[in-house]
Amino acid sequence: MAADTNTTRRIGDVEVSAIGLGGMPMSIEGRPDEDRSIATIHAALDAGITLIDTADAYHLTATDVGHNESLIAKALASYGGDTSNVLVATKGGHLRPGDGSWTLDGSPKHIAEACEASLKRLGVDAIGLYQFHRPDPKVPYAESIGAIRDLLDAGKIRLAGISNANPEQITQANEILGGRLVSVQNQFSPAFRSSEPELELCDELGIAFLPWSPLGGISRAGDLGSQHPAFHELAAELGISPQRLTLAWMLAKSPYVIPIPGSSRPETIRDSYAAVDLTLTPDQVATLDAA
Repeated sequence: MAADTNTTRRIGDVEVSAIGLGGMPMSIEGRPDEDRSIATIHAALDAGITLIDTADAYHLTATDVGHNESLIAKALASYGGDTSNVLVATKGGHLRPGDGSWTLDGSPKHIAEACEASLKRLGVDAIGLYQFHRPDPKVPYAESIGAIRDLLDAGKIRLAGISNANPEQITQANEILGGRLVSVQNQFSPAFRSSEPELELCDELGIAFLPWSPLGGISRAGDLGSQHPAFHELAAELGISPQRLTLAWMLAKSPYVIPIPGSSRPETIRDSYAAVDLTLTPDQVATLDAA
């Protein structure tokens, strides 16, 4: 997989914007009204974002499963421009019973059923990128990934990815998928760097690495600068937000990194996307690496 420019990157054979939009904040606790969410998605598309990440588990109550998938489908359908180049990535294997908790079901039966439901909500014949959301300790990992492989072979999904995986699971998944693993989505941020080994392995294998909560998560993204002085100082020097700097730092780490910051306001996703135009020097990257 050839690496691309700072503006675009590749997931498998698909070219996408180097920064995507994470949809979760628009559908869980504290979510905004639908109009603002759709305006946020439209602002992302206007800016040039062509990767939108979602999951069937991004919802609030037991009665609105798949809320975020349906929201994204509605926003794409109502957008005035061309959306044929937008890659919608969704996930299965995580559940929210409706009491605020998160549960797991990595059984092949559930994954097959979850994919069918996502296909309907997204209104597509094949899901652009389907990711196994999180390993289920009750189900052998090989069985869960085998279900993803079966969906790929059946043409239900066009690309296959995994999420919340360690290096051993990345290697195992790629083997089970016959070398067709195209992405790994793990938590990574200035405050959460324990997934550096997974990032490095993806870089080595030429697999896209999608950091989730790259700015520290919904409740902490606004405090990023105050929590990380080196990011605050360099951002002030450059006259930009610490959030934009953080995303530029991630882009500089590897040509296979594609951050997917969550957003629920047009202005924040526009600021995030502007990171593609920021090129940091090796010394600046080293300073942030050491921070």
